[in-house]
Amino acid sequence: MKYYISIAGNIGAGKSALTALLGRELGWQPLYERFEENPYLRDFYKDMSRWGFHSQIFFLSQRTAQYNEILSSKENLIQDRSIYEDAEIFAKNLYLSGHINERDWHTYFGFYRSLKAMLPPPVLVVYLTASVPTLMRRIRDRGREFERGISQSYLESLNLLYEQWIAKYSLSPVLTIRTEEVDFVHEKAHLDVIVKTVRELLKSVIKE
Repeated sequence: MKYYISIAGNIGAGKSALTALLGRELGWQPLYERFEENPYLRDFYKDMSRWGFHSQIFFLSQRTAQYNEILSSKENLIQDRSIYEDAEIFAKNLYLSGHINERDWHTYFGFYRSLKAMLPPPVLVVYLTASVPTLMRRIRDRGREFERGISQSYLESLNLLYEQWIAKYSLSPVLTIRTEEVDFVHEKAHLDVIVKTVRELLKSVIKE
């Protein structure tokens, strides 16, 4: 294993785009979330109570397999979403909203805690934020059919949990990017500033 960065943020925040761009600029290998492999995802957005636990267990198992890739890799990697977000934001939101019951939540979170204790943290978390109207617009514009049922209230709940999680996160440095103010996709100067900042942060945490 070498080193890895995690790109964190709500649905529509721009994680996959920044994962690709940073990978290109830094020469690090991107590692994307393979959401399309989740056989429960389409059903989940139609009925969260019926399929929430199943969907989150799939994502947790998929993320665990992804960490095996990280541990065995000889390349530096950039990860599109982390295991922390799976549990402490998405699964927790389903529990708090009543879509995952008490018994299933404790089973899930106990499994997550065991995995978390065994996994190395990233050397840096890049946290992308955006307002709910911006997230809704981006989700609509990219046109994924199964995301059409995502509600404003769902994104609001996730945004709140993201803010609570990042305020307590202490496993590695965090770079927060407000994506309504920084357009790293269309403005090369904005991307250059991010890349420069990431390089400086990496120098401070990677000792070789």
